Amino acid sequence: MTESSFSARLSELLHFIYPEVDAHILASQVIEAFWPEEKHRRKKPRKPGNNLWTQNDAVLITYGDSLIDGHHKPLDLMNDFLLTHMKGVVNGVHILPFFPFTSDDGFAVTDYRKVNPQLGEWADITRIGSEFHLMSDLVLNHVSSQGVWFNAYRQGQKPYDKFFFEADPSDDLSMVVRPRTTPLLQEVETAMGTRYVWCTFSHDQIDLDFRNPDVLLEIVRIIRLHIDMGVRIIRLDAVAFLWKQIGTNCIHLPQTHAVIQMLRLLVDYATETVILLTETNVPKAENLSYFGHRNEAHVVYNFPLPPLILHAMMAGSAKYLIDWQRTMPPAPLGCAYLNFTASHDGIGMRPAEGLLPPDEISQIIATIREIGGLVSMRSLPGGGEAPYELNCSYFEAMGRTFKGADDSHLARFLCSQTIVMSLEGIPAFYIHSMLATPNDLEGVERRGMNRAINRHRWNYPELLEKLDTPETLHAQVLAALSDRLKLRAEQPGFHPNATQFTLNLDQRIFGLWRQSLDRAQSIFALHNVSGETVEIPAGDLNLIADERWIDLLSGEEVTAGAVEMAPYQCRWITNLVE
Repeated sequence: MTESSFSARLSELLHFIYPEVDAHILASQVIEAFWPEEKHRRKKPRKPGNNLWTQNDAVLITYGDSLIDGHHKPLDLMNDFLLTHMKGVVNGVHILPFFPFTSDDGFAVTDYRKVNPQLGEWADITRIGSEFHLMSDLVLNHVSSQGVWFNAYRQGQKPYDKFFFEADPSDDLSMVVRPRTTPLLQEVETAMGTRYVWCTFSHDQIDLDFRNPDVLLEIVRIIRLHIDMGVRIIRLDAVAFLWKQIGTNCIHLPQTHAVIQMLRLLVDYATETVILLTETNVPKAENLSYFGHRNEAHVVYNFPLPPLILHAMMAGSAKYLIDWQRTMPPAPLGCAYLNFTASHDGIGMRPAEGLLPPDEISQIIATIREIGGLVSMRSLPGGGEAPYELNCSYFEAMGRTFKGADDSHLARFLCSQTIVMSLEGIPAFYIHSMLATPNDLEGVERRGMNRAINRHRWNYPELLEKLDTPETLHAQVLAALSDRLKLRAEQPGFHPNATQFTLNLDQRIFGLWRQSLDRAQSIFALHNVSGETVEIPAGDLNLIADERWIDLLSGEEVTAGAVEMAPYQCRWITNLVE
């Protein structure tokens, strides 16, 4: 793509999004916003390829204040933890919204240009970004009702008087898809009179109106600032809801995809290597649509994984996990999946729709409640409710199966996380999974929010004491996961785009064959999701006879014949050992 074709493509996208606006003038404004005078762009775009990531890549997900001590800046403590416990284990860090905010633990932003002073300052963010690939949240769908922009809107100040999406209570909004049960519209008094503003999530989170190109330009300027501050992975939060059109479902609209394509065009020409990750907690086909034609997100979340792995470990059968994985396409060239089981949110159940039968979902919900977990609901178009997410620490969720509690809690949890490491894609781990954090029921009561159950703030000295005591579950889990991640990073067969084939084995075994891009290494990644010993017949694994096969996890040599799997055991059987 030449300079002229870049400009033409940018103008083409902007004309589609804003047909009433001069696309060439708007294109020049976008260019100026993303590349101010002192900035330069590439002459040619990065071509889609498999060189943006390797098997070394793994991400830690954390809040800026997941570690506190009452004395030091939380970002200082996080930096210390990352350098002392995560260096060489992960090379990427997703710091959840670190901006000033009013609610939703950071996702109601008051100022995108500042770091929350209770966490630290930009220097603390850039210091972490100098050691790790830094991911930040672009909360681009909505802002805080108490932020500068919305206060200016209420006072009728330009350009903010047209920054927020308005509707009328008489509009037909019955088709609107959203993940909350609160009223969609909020009545507010402004200098322009009474207005009804759109609130996809909560009444403290007011949706921006991207029909106004000034909103897009401001978001582009913010992206430039974050890149300058060291951010290299931009997570497009709740991006599926970005564009609204009365009379539609207001999710995944064509203009939304066009905005993402425009952002991808910009980062493809950036001198910095920037990756776009879309956060779209929706069923499979809708989620995969955000790859576009290799011209939208570089990476999408593998959202069905958390509920499907949860079910497999609770049921002792990988049937539904296997059925789903067999139908998953490899990520397109230049794209990758982000695999995870836990995040700051709950275990999303929407992606399980159509993958798990209703009675199996009911069993999961009942088991989570027995563990002390909670269930959050969403509104259905036309009325009614359905489970939106399960609120529970993933470590706690592995505490029992459909049959009840047993003594295999730790082994079951490690198996669930090893599956994440084995799959095609980039693995990501929530800090509370790495630390085996229990449910924070006191936090739920104190904060009045279900999600607080999995957003514990560790007293850092207390945590370090536990991690220095090998007998604690916290130390055991961190050590085991760290060892496996370090081992994984040495295997070309675990490149995020290495070949993957789902094995046809006993349904208690979730098995994958991975092959490195150069075809030199094969890995048979086997995971026993049951509490029973399972024997895999000799003919079920294609172990080439004249090669030496080693189980990387146990160190033992695997010879021709049946392979035995102990309860919850994982094996990485490979032919390439240096």
